[in-house]
Amino acid sequence: MRIHFDLVGCRVNEAEIESMAARAAELGHEAAADPGAADWIVVNTCSVTREAERDSRQKIRRAHARNPGAGIAVTGCWSTLDPERAATLPGVARVIANAEKDNLIPEILGRSDGAPIPSPPARRRTRAYIKVQDGCSNQCAYCVTRLARGPLRSRPAGGVVRDILAAQRAGAREAVLAGVHLGAWGKDLGIADGLEELVETVLARTAVPRVRLSSLEPWDIRPGFFRLWRDGRLCPHLHLPLQSGSASTLARMKRNAMPEDFARLADTARAAIPDLALTSDWMVGFPGETEAEFRESAAFVERMGFARLHVFRFSPRPGTEAASMNGAVTAPEIRRRAELARHAADAAAEKYMRAFLGREMDVLWEADTRCGMRRGLTANFLRVRVKSDTIEPNTITRVKLTSADCTEMVGELPSVRTPRQHAESGLC
Repeated sequence: MRIHFDLVGCRVNEAEIESMAARAAELGHEAAADPGAADWIVVNTCSVTREAERDSRQKIRRAHARNPGAGIAVTGCWSTLDPERAATLPGVARVIANAEKDNLIPEILGRSDGAPIPSPPARRRTRAYIKVQDGCSNQCAYCVTRLARGPLRSRPAGGVVRDILAAQRAGAREAVLAGVHLGAWGKDLGIADGLEELVETVLARTAVPRVRLSSLEPWDIRPGFFRLWRDGRLCPHLHLPLQSGSASTLARMKRNAMPEDFARLADTARAAIPDLALTSDWMVGFPGETEAEFRESAAFVERMGFARLHVFRFSPRPGTEAASMNGAVTAPEIRRRAELARHAADAAAEKYMRAFLGREMDVLWEADTRCGMRRGLTANFLRVRVKSDTIEPNTITRVKLTSADCTEMVGELPSVRTPRQHAESGLC
């Protein structure tokens, strides 16, 4: 049976899709890169915002339009929270709740009639997303994910290591540890400083060249955690969700870290980790957010000097406390604030990139040759493009960073620094 896998949403959804694809291969199914060639299409959905829900529905509709004869299995947060609506979409044959998705392949699609495929499935990227835990016990007022995912559940370290070793064998050069509440790994297993212990285990028992952490809540990190970066394989990149730079807004959000807590943590991290890329999230238009609070957030964001910032508009999620809060900000005002916030985010990203001009850095190259350009990522999350027909995908090579252009840096290989090639490194 040929199965096409797709998703909307976070790194956890990505990790789950990779796990499903691997399980399908073990059972003799064939991965279909093109949904038009698939017998089944699996879509892992998202519900973090209304836009994510809309994107999930559109992806399902497009899959059916592309291949009306395929059965569509829908899983993920949106279909868990709204299974009746998911079942009415065209082509949907099965709706699988998050709690049941681990059994989607073996119990719902079953074993293929053909012989099992002996080799691991080809990864869509050079990095493997490894799910290490699920669920969240935080009580953030706006978040629907905890309702869709349930309480904290940590995977044993041995299973995490096995997944990374399998990814290594499949050729992955980077492992991204992902979780809904990653920083709380191990608490349900009675392990103190659990994530710290997990990362040490991964570094000791695997040889993958890069290990990256996905999103961490600021209050889950103690200063001693940063000693882990003495191992150069751990990427100098931390994604710490801020949500707001206003203490009063954060209090209404029921976040557990105030702006000055965040700032102290950022200072400690930067002192311990050279070239650290600190990335974050900024929500605008939370109920009750005044113009003064928004400006306070903007000033704090500028002070933090983020390498990258994801700006998103507040979206009331049914079942959350924020959905019934007074003081709703009007839609036009939310759009205005989001536009201003994105300009601030772009300025911060450009400033961070320009600090690396003239540096030589290692880049992990993706299988991406659009417009004749090879694209990849440094360990500290700088996107780099180089015009080259000699770089192989899924390799790590050293590049000199020569200029910054929008969201990417332009590089050149040390052995081919000529004026003509420098001129050719612009966008096509």
